Amino acid sequence: MSSLSFFFIFSLLASLSHAIELDFCVGDPSLPRGPQGYACKDSSTVTTDDFVYTGFRGEKATTNIFGNNVTLAFSNAFPALNGLGITMGRLDFAVGGVIPLHSHRTSEVIIIARGSIIAGFIDSNNTAYYKRLEVNDVMVFPQAMLHFQINVGRTPATAFVSLNGANPGLQLTTPSLFAGNLPGDIAEQITLLSHEEVTRIKRIFGTA
Repeated sequence: MSSLSFFFIFSLLASLSHAIELDFCVGDPSLPRGPQGYACKDSSTVTTDDFVYTGFRGEKATTNIFGNNVTLAFSNAFPALNGLGITMGRLDFAVGGVIPLHSHRTSEVIIIARGSIIAGFIDSNNTAYYKRLEVNDVMVFPQAMLHFQINVGRTPATAFVSLNGANPGLQLTTPSLFAGNLPGDIAEQITLLSHEEVTRIKRIFGTA
């Protein structure tokens, strides 16, 4: 056995033994976060409350430009998720509200809790997969696919999502193009939109 193979096996066993030693690793957000998450909170100070997140309670304001509200439960807000490779979110929609086209580094599962929405994603062949979802319906958005949700009902809507990554990332297509420092003439060229339309959208985001 080569020294490299031995080192790899030893490292794997060491990581597995560490995982077996710990039933959980409630994060300590007061300490710096590393690539693998937060350092573990002293287990002697862990309580049941550490495993409960109440940030999804109550009504959420949906007054932004997209008519939505996104409440995230990542490990910084819900430290019990630390090291588990899971993140969650609550999506609230005003009537006509949308979660605009966006992508993550991870896959996502959505379940509808209130109202009716159209949800979908677009694959790398530009095929759109979308469907109207009702309460208790579930849909999956594969990793890195552009996806969206639209409230098509007559009442506000709520959905919950779970993503299989500790840091799934989020890139919204429209703000990426028009809310940042990308020059308008470049945006026109890469979107085929007119100068007037690009200017209109950039004004919405205050960047014209």
